[in-house]
Amino acid sequence: MSKHSAVQRKEHLLELLEKNGSVVVSELSKNFHISEVTIRNDLAEMEQAGLLQRVHGGAVSTKRAYYELSLNDRMHVNKSEKIRIAKACADLIHDGDTLMIDSGTTTRYLAMELRGRSNLTVVTNALLVAHEFLFNRAVDVILLGGNLDTQYQFTYGNDAVAQLQKYRADKMILATDGIGAAYGLTTYHHQESDVSQLMAARSNEVIVVADHSKIGKEGFSNIMDISRIHMLVTDKTESEMAELEAIRQKSVAVIEA
Repeated sequence: MSKHSAVQRKEHLLELLEKNGSVVVSELSKNFHISEVTIRNDLAEMEQAGLLQRVHGGAVSTKRAYYELSLNDRMHVNKSEKIRIAKACADLIHDGDTLMIDSGTTTRYLAMELRGRSNLTVVTNALLVAHEFLFNRAVDVILLGGNLDTQYQFTYGNDAVAQLQKYRADKMILATDGIGAAYGLTTYHHQESDVSQLMAARSNEVIVVADHSKIGKEGFSNIMDISRIHMLVTDKTESEMAELEAIRQKSVAVIEA
């Protein structure tokens, strides 16, 4: 095929990845009427350019590949944006507040911003969030027990849910893998959904922290409808302005850090 048609083919590949999150080599070969070898070469070139990640039999969007990264690696993805979001969210929290904080890289950055605060009570299922307050006796930390996800270091399950029933909070800070006006909040970690849902139900205000890569995206498991949240703190982005406006139309306050 000509160079021009090869470019068009790759553009169409990116559209498929954006829409579906993944592509399959055998299906692409049939749809484009070219060999699987040519498709694999396309995918290899696009992977080198950072546009996708190859997996057995096909490829996944780099946005989805994020959820395959280690927790430490995730901390470095969109790091500056997450830190800005954490700082903006910290401004919404006052000494004396009782908080529920679920797991996530942005909530960990938030915990770092709150390390010097006084007279806070923090209920969390995230080991690393709890660890950030280890040397501050002015912050009372309640770490939920239960089953432990060793890869991403959060607790979940019946014991965590039962313990949560004992507490109420002024604010919940919720990290999410996807947020949209139509389908609400979603996550790739379905084990944590029950914990996040109950944290929201037991809190007077729900604040979502999510960088631009989560806006308009849908994860594997539903957490809650968009109507359940009060505020979204995100970073400034031109590409997701329409979705942010749709979220505002659902009576959600949006802060762009």
